[in-house]
Amino acid sequence: MEYKIIGATLPAVEVHLNQGETMFTQSGGMSWQSDGIEMTTNTRGGVLKGLGRMFSGESMFLAHYRAIRDQASIAFAATVPGSIVPVDVGSSNGLIMQKGAFLCAEDSVQIETIFTKKFSAGFFGGEGFILQRLTGSGKAFLEIDGDIVQKDLKPGEVLKVDTGNVAAFAPTVSYEIETVKGMGNILFGGEGLFLTRLTGPGKVILQTMNFADFAGTIAARIPSNG
Repeated sequence: MEYKIIGATLPAVEVHLNQGETMFTQSGGMSWQSDGIEMTTNTRGGVLKGLGRMFSGESMFLAHYRAIRDQASIAFAATVPGSIVPVDVGSSNGLIMQKGAFLCAEDSVQIETIFTKKFSAGFFGGEGFILQRLTGSGKAFLEIDGDIVQKDLKPGEVLKVDTGNVAAFAPTVSYEIETVKGMGNILFGGEGLFLTRLTGPGKVILQTMNFADFAGTIAARIPSNG
């Protein structure tokens, strides 16, 4: 499998497949394809796994695209301004990500829904109780809102992040939510009540755009008919 990332503002990843190679994505995630691609749609792992993805905000069904001849091509595009980052799932021992980060992956990659380990992280984390985890081997592609920032945390090293700016992290990174200290900061700081506390060791992938804040800024500027 070969690939190239096209564009900058609204990028796409174009994948070139040989016969028998397969990519999968969320339902409706394909942008264009050549001849020689066969599509099937299923829950990938059964109804329970499909329901788990649905509860995490993703589609219950996944679309699979299999090459029926060599050098067939297919592309998957970002849905908002941002970046596409390739991840080698096998070499990283898996990856935990927020909903909306998964774009597409090779068929040898597994995606599953997981619950956050701490109640506070799930309740206040901005993404509900559910995250997603990639395991297996092969390439996966993540959709990042804005630009990508990658950090490698040392054992015990702490990084505090606005929740909407967390895209993904290694399974070795612990994840919890802490409150902003100080009543003045809570009332007038403009950063909300909670921060995500990530503790190493492991890789952390951040995104420079908080899409919820971005959408709220646009909505506030839409003229009201009333």
